[in-house]
Amino acid sequence: MKVVHLQLSSCCGCLISLTDTYEKLLEILNKIELVYCQTLIDVREIKECDVALVEGAVCLEDEHSIELLKEVREKAKLVVALGACASFGGITRFCKGNQPPKPVHTSFVPISKVIKVDLSIPGCPPSPEQIVNIIEAVIKGDTEYLEPFIRLSENTETCGCEIIKVVNTSRCMGCGTCSASCPTRAITMVDGKPVVNTSICIKCGVCSVQCPRIEFPKILEKLEG
Repeated sequence: MKVVHLQLSSCCGCLISLTDTYEKLLEILNKIELVYCQTLIDVREIKECDVALVEGAVCLEDEHSIELLKEVREKAKLVVALGACASFGGITRFCKGNQPPKPVHTSFVPISKVIKVDLSIPGCPPSPEQIVNIIEAVIKGDTEYLEPFIRLSENTETCGCEIIKVVNTSRCMGCGTCSASCPTRAITMVDGKPVVNTSICIKCGVCSVQCPRIEFPKILEKLEG
């Protein structure tokens, strides 16, 4: 299976999380052929591939990044949004512009706003175990395991706001899973219900993925066949 890794506007955290798999990474590299990765291999041209892992949000003012993203979509059978920035915009949504070194870069959006995404892996960054499990599921064609991540690819607004909606519609059962999973501790449990501090929520989407009460929209099983 040929794999491409493309990094857009991100902190490299997702790539570091992937390399933190250590011995598992070696097992994965023995099962796939990494044909493009700006950090790990010296290849200048994006090649035809089975899976493209795209890390980072895309800047709408950066024409080169948009061209690369569209090229990846054309050459990949399956496009995976790797991490919070690629999936939901992540912390890049807080960019106000007029900041060095790129003062004109003001608008960052999830990659699904520009191309069709087949699967999203949330997290800031995703855990090494999660990345390994999903890569292995893709290799095996395990659509049952991948289904929640496929559904997530169509929901680009997932953040702590979704948890608030669950509370407001009386669907919250007070399990505290959202609070325990939040990487920035933006969610605290008060009287058995989650309270979101929106000033430190980075829209990583982890809480929404973990919440047993959130229902993602139905989609087609894109990986069949």
